[in-house]
Amino acid sequence: MPAPVSGVAARIAQRTLAPRGAEYADEVRRLLDAGLAVMRRGGTERRPRVADIVAEAGLSNDAFYRHFPSKDALVTAILEDGAERLCSYLAHQMAKAATPEHQVRRWVEGVLAQADASIAATTLAVLWNGGSVGGGVGAGRHFAASPLATLLHAPFVALGSDDPALHASLAAHATLGTLSDHLWAGTQPTDDELDAITAFCIGAAGATASPEP
Repeated sequence: MPAPVSGVAARIAQRTLAPRGAEYADEVRRLLDAGLAVMRRGGTERRPRVADIVAEAGLSNDAFYRHFPSKDALVTAILEDGAERLCSYLAHQMAKAATPEHQVRRWVEGVLAQADASIAATTLAVLWNGGSVGGGVGAGRHFAASPLATLLHAPFVALGSDDPALHASLAAHATLGTLSDHLWAGTQPTDDELDAITAFCIGAAGATASPEP
């Protein structure tokens, strides 16, 4: 029977593996960035190949498959990475707001800002490619609403919602559906539309919208 691994052995092994861990993290970041760049160029006309991605990243096929079992796994990781970045951005914007109504407004503005002309093509390309993962629903026309909806839970509680998870989910689906429509149409939300969607989301929490200061 082998001796149990001691604390010293575990610490030495961890120290030995640390440089490799940093190297691998860099490889993953390069593959994510390369996948996004290839998607951006392909738009909604051409899906990226593993060969295209590793060439863009300056890595090998071995490096790719060390971290991702398939191209779909990389696409999923790119979607998750983008969602994390967007959630972080929205949380930062919402933290600047003084009232729950204005927190919701910041959230709506941040979500619909993904239709801005400077990033819309990239957002749409990622959305389209994400629709192919696991037999995606709706040919890639929809976002995953849950992570973004979670940010609305606290302001919705403050606005009097008796079921913030459900109400936030409804508001998120409505807002993300509007974003998807704009991306596919190549249009951008108007100020009146931002006002209307904000009022709808606040109404979903059972409150009345107040004007932006």
